[in-house]
Amino acid sequence: MTALLDVDTAVATADDGAPRFASWQARAGAIALDVLPGVGVITTMALLAYTTAVGGWLWWVFMGVLAAAALATFVNRWLLPPITGWTMGRAVTRIRVVTATGQPAGSTRLLIRELAHLLDTAALFVGWLWPLGDKRHRTFADLLLRTEVRVVDSVDHPRRNVRRIAGCVLIAAAVLCVAGGGLGYLQVYRQDRALEQARAEIAEQGPRIVEQLLSYGTKSVVDDFARAQALATDGYRPQLVAQQQAVQKSGVTDNEYWAVSSAVLPDPTPTMDRAAMLLALQGQRGSDPNSLKFITATVRADFEKSNGRWQVAVLTVLKKPLTGQNGGPQPPQPPSPPQNKPPR
Repeated sequence: MTALLDVDTAVATADDGAPRFASWQARAGAIALDVLPGVGVITTMALLAYTTAVGGWLWWVFMGVLAAAALATFVNRWLLPPITGWTMGRAVTRIRVVTATGQPAGSTRLLIRELAHLLDTAALFVGWLWPLGDKRHRTFADLLLRTEVRVVDSVDHPRRNVRRIAGCVLIAAAVLCVAGGGLGYLQVYRQDRALEQARAEIAEQGPRIVEQLLSYGTKSVVDDFARAQALATDGYRPQLVAQQQAVQKSGVTDNEYWAVSSAVLPDPTPTMDRAAMLLALQGQRGSDPNSLKFITATVRADFEKSNGRWQVAVLTVLKKPLTGQNGGPQPPQPPSPPQNKPPR
């Protein structure tokens, strides 16, 4: 997070003329003010973007805020010190990075120093605690780059109130995190509601759609086939038409199905415009009561929603239709009992 500061400073010295080195607490406070607001916003937005559909408007909002927070942190931590001599955190705690001779550290040295802090972290964070025992309060990065962090004196009336700027930055970071979390919650809540609504629609409409897709009569076959084609997606319709043409060539008889049981299947990657259902079907084939055949079958129907209407995308037969005459499938008959023969 950035803060454009313009304060005249001079390195503070003790009464004996020795430089005053920054305390570990001041250094920790400075880096916390410089890094934590940006890291908090970046982490929050990354998590929210991960739970949001990629490419959606809300995903772009989260990624935009993330990029802005990363850029602001980079500017404050790496670009401002060579220009103004300060970062926001160092301005608040009144400390400054200088060379061992007390000269301002250049931009190249400061950038390499930031990278060298990886050594402080890699050594199980011992490098960050090293200033507690070093007489010049240096980390491993300071030892490597020959830099020191010293207390500086400010003029009596600085041109800007740096503490107020830091407070505004902290408040802005907190507001962004809370607002992002609120938007993410609303998005997830709406998505869950939409998924529940889609499952409810399929539970209600799915069985009827499959019944109409598979049922037809000899007198209304043209209209029935046209209705069935309208219930299929563009991808499934050619397969359905080929099946209908095969039925017409072999001779059309009345064919009626109804769903006796159905269940919406769980989807590992649920969406609001796709669903699947398992159906147990019963039906009858033919119109003559003497030759009427009763049918049972089990199918899986995959649905897609287009223009506000659910259509069948794939119809998979899991258990082929079983037919029986005058009362359904005929059970196997038990063997006839043996005939009694007179003894000889």
